[in-house]
Amino acid sequence: MVMVVVACGGSDSGASTSPSSDAGDRVFAGGVAPPTEILENPFDSDTDAVVVGEGLFAAMNCGECHGGGGVGFVGPSLVDGRWRYGGDDGELYQSIYAGRSRGMPAYGGILADAAIWSIVTYIRAQPIPESVPTESWR
Repeated sequence: MVMVVVACGGSDSGASTSPSSDAGDRVFAGGVAPPTEILENPFDSDTDAVVVGEGLFAAMNCGECHGGGGVGFVGPSLVDGRWRYGGDDGELYQSIYAGRSRGMPAYGGILADAAIWSIVTYIRAQPIPESVPTESWR
């Protein structure tokens, strides 16, 4: 009977087995980091942008979480005046662009800036329901 023993290892090939990025690094949709400057909506109150935003809201299935017209469903209402992450136009843009940790996907790098601003403009054009309190999240 002949036994063959093969040993592995011993030599260092120089390759690292550690991940190439820190666990704290964020990866953004499309590999594009969100803008950091103060953002102003270029389509503020533009009725054409509202129509485009409404189409994008439907096409991107935003209503599946936020309900038709953004009134809320699985995701929060976008029209009741209450905001967890800030409700000015720039903060809405950031939420759509970079996403949020509790299920809001990031669309930066997927949607053009103009498309995101159109969605923000559409959300802003929706009436605030009278039966919903409008205090901000604290």
